[in-house]
Amino acid sequence: MSHIPVLLKEVMNYLDPKPGDFIIDGTFGEGGYTSEILKAVDSSGTVLAVDLSPVAIKNGKDKFKKDIESGNLIFKQGNFSELGDSFVSPLIEKADGLVLDLGFSSSEIEDYGRGFSFMRDEPLLMTYEDSKEPLRDALRRLKKDEIEKILRDYSGERFARKIAESIWETQRKKPIETTFELVDAVKKTLPKNYEMGRIHPATRTFLAFRIFINDELGALEKILRDSEHILKHGGRIVVVSFQSLEDKIVKNEFKNIEKTGKGKILTKKPIPPDRKEILENRRSRSAKLRALEVL
Repeated sequence: MSHIPVLLKEVMNYLDPKPGDFIIDGTFGEGGYTSEILKAVDSSGTVLAVDLSPVAIKNGKDKFKKDIESGNLIFKQGNFSELGDSFVSPLIEKADGLVLDLGFSSSEIEDYGRGFSFMRDEPLLMTYEDSKEPLRDALRRLKKDEIEKILRDYSGERFARKIAESIWETQRKKPIETTFELVDAVKKTLPKNYEMGRIHPATRTFLAFRIFINDELGALEKILRDSEHILKHGGRIVVVSFQSLEDKIVKNEFKNIEKTGKGKILTKKPIPPDRKEILENRRSRSAKLRALEVL
């Protein structure tokens, strides 16, 4: 199944890219937004596509060869949180727009091979880069109450204490090294009718650990606070989030920027997908879009 970019029409409406613009796609993924933005900025514009995943960057370079050769598309592997630092070449001016899709694409979960998926037995890394501490190492130093806090704070897991105890006890006997070993530690402590079978028992645990090990919320806070250094006056930032924690951060940071007079919120309430999109793409059902214009 081909990748379907979430809230594409709404993203393009609020981002409002024009011919000649310089736009940053901070979460390139499979290139759904980048493809449409390239059409809008035309041959006189430029898109900077950023992604943490070297796999996404490689696939993108293969897919968009013509745009790279024409100079309309530039790829950069790294964390979008670094956009306000020395991450972008000083030769590149401030951008007219920035879009962030905070969701995880199916290819990242299933094909990356670093332990993101609870459906495949892989080394328990959950990082994009070898320079980062893998989850299997972090579990050796984390205390029981720290694991519980991670599960509770980052995923709202109501069985956080029981799961933390199970992981802790399992880890004491033998270090957890693979995804299936973590899944087993989670499943054996949960009731058989967990979430009425609507989601896999390990879903929230894997989500919480992924957010924690990659400091995803910290990265989001940083780029929003750096938006005035990344975008021109009149530049727009559009964020599509899929979790309440992320949406709360975007909402609060946008409010803070507006209070200081450095930005104007364009979405007084988050924009959800319509019923048609939800039916066509289940991934979109929890999506919320917020947008802000830098002043």
